[in-house]
Amino acid sequence: MATATFNIRSPSIILFGKGTVSYQRTAAPFQIPQFPLNRPRFTALFASLHDGNNNDDGSDKITKAVGLEELFEDSPYDVVSKDSPFHPRPLSSTKFSNSVSAGSRLRVAYQGVRGAYSEAAAEKAYPNCEAVPCDQFDAAFEAVEKWIVDRAVLPIENSLGGSIHRNYDLLLRHSLHIVGEVKLAVRHCLLANHGVRVEDLQRVLSHPQALAQCENTLTKLGLSREAIDDTALAAKYVAFNKLKDTGAVASSSAAKIYGLNILAEDVQDDCDNVTRFLMLAREPIIPGVEKPFKTSIVFSLEEGPGVLFKALAVFALRQINLTKIESRPLRNQPLRASDDSNNGSKYFDYLFYVDFEASMAEERAQNALRHLKEFATFLRVLGSYPVDTTML
Repeated sequence: MATATFNIRSPSIILFGKGTVSYQRTAAPFQIPQFPLNRPRFTALFASLHDGNNNDDGSDKITKAVGLEELFEDSPYDVVSKDSPFHPRPLSSTKFSNSVSAGSRLRVAYQGVRGAYSEAAAEKAYPNCEAVPCDQFDAAFEAVEKWIVDRAVLPIENSLGGSIHRNYDLLLRHSLHIVGEVKLAVRHCLLANHGVRVEDLQRVLSHPQALAQCENTLTKLGLSREAIDDTALAAKYVAFNKLKDTGAVASSSAAKIYGLNILAEDVQDDCDNVTRFLMLAREPIIPGVEKPFKTSIVFSLEEGPGVLFKALAVFALRQINLTKIESRPLRNQPLRASDDSNNGSKYFDYLFYVDFEASMAEERAQNALRHLKEFATFLRVLGSYPVDTTML
């Protein structure tokens, strides 16, 4: 088995692009296994689902068996494609366990530095976890795949700024599964060093989405805007450089961590500013029916009149509500020639990401995907997971 060496130097680490780890004291290096891509596939886990609650008559309640192995052959979350081979998937729990050992804390990767909204989302999703900052979204995905951390919590969409397209692309590129979602109310603050007043500021730093969410407020203040990778990183930069003419848009927790003064709270243009985060793991969870579930899929279609209508109709026919649809270019084949030889034109080829309100334990959801599989050129279930009904 091939191995890679990683140096762990501090409990509070930042993971960078290729999984290296930094900071102060150096401990003895340890070996992280690099598992081969041709690892065995795991068999379907969903022959039957058991509910732990007892009925009034004392008998155990057993939900209806779900034949997902028939739908996705040898894996419940398989990649089904007419044109391409199967993508590699995580190892089965029969070979490796990603559960936390007794007494240890779940390690959860997020993008950004301390004080980022993603850190708050990770702590909401997994209370008492050890939140591990990563400099880029890619590094968070890789940290889970390489067993450096147990989970990742990453943003996928915001109620004001829209979708985070990068993470949609990474969901397809990597083999992780969505095992949950968490929604976080975002409350932006205008931060500056102590002694600096609003009228002293000439510019403000923050993440592009945060700047867009505060556009009206910042325009009224006459401040120029400069984008930076992360809201908390903007606060850290202003504090460490002791800037007097520059502020940052970030969270109140970032102000406490980096010793900044809060000049104004709730500077976002809309009070209903919510970011939805995905909880990612190496293996899928077993979907249930005892509470609301959501399922996320990605698929592609042949070009033709009404093809997308047919794809969406498989859900409407079964009274399944769609909560999200997003299209992204198919990167390996962005342009495809028309089948009409007399036309000679080319068109854009797309992947469609869809979220729908149903569990893969439900027969109607299984039937909908069987139906979609009949004419989709590619289909992959990204995860079936509980809906987050809470809000901070």
